[in-house]
Amino acid sequence: MTSRPVALVTGSARRLGRTIALDLAAAGFDIAVHYRHSKADALATVAALRAAGAQAEAFAADLAIESQCRSLFQDVVAHFQRMDAIVNNASTFEYDTPATFSYAAMERHWAANTGPAVLLAQAFHAHVSAAGGAGCIVNLLDQKLWNPNPDYFSYTLSKAALQAATVMLAQAFAPQLRVCGVAPGVTLLSGAMTDGEFKAAHGLTPLKRSSLPADIARTVRFLIDSPAITGTTLLVDGGQHLQPQPRDAMFLAREAAAPKE
Repeated sequence: MTSRPVALVTGSARRLGRTIALDLAAAGFDIAVHYRHSKADALATVAALRAAGAQAEAFAADLAIESQCRSLFQDVVAHFQRMDAIVNNASTFEYDTPATFSYAAMERHWAANTGPAVLLAQAFHAHVSAAGGAGCIVNLLDQKLWNPNPDYFSYTLSKAALQAATVMLAQAFAPQLRVCGVAPGVTLLSGAMTDGEFKAAHGLTPLKRSSLPADIARTVRFLIDSPAITGTTLLVDGGQHLQPQPRDAMFLAREAAAPKE
């Protein structure tokens, strides 16, 4: 059994999840690196974590499949013999609108973005209750929930459900578990966004900058380290939620960059 606290970071083979994992490792955590398809990236992240002094292992699971999601938690605990924090970072992000909505789109997003956080919380609560311990869950949300527009409709609905689940899980599983949220702004290239559109969108905030991966990782660590915080979400978006936007930032940036006739 490791003497260091253990964090499971879903979707941590690359991008934002990798940054969160490295930040937690620097703060003294051993890390379970979850991935779905990105095995090579996951192994590279594990190597980087070990080089930083952490114990780390990669675990493959398709979180949209209930049996694999449940097995993931058990596999991590079997390996590390403890669990202290879970960061639900993995996410499906596909474009649709109310006009193109389908049950299939909603089910894909819900199964990837909402359901896994609930199943992992369920297993985590049972684990810490049996062990007489405590833990923290941080769910990655989106500033869109406080500044809604109909772009990425099914994705937004799944994140709204996750935000509601954050509150209810915090109520249901206290005092053994704290459950919190972090809502990033425009942090990394995603979807069909180009480099130029990302740069423009990143500046469409009151602070003229949105969130960087390091900003999100720092906030995740703060919540895990804050024993009096539960059931709430911190918005880390440069104030983007303060400016009503009729469309997703990618489209606003595209319009701003278009040649004027």
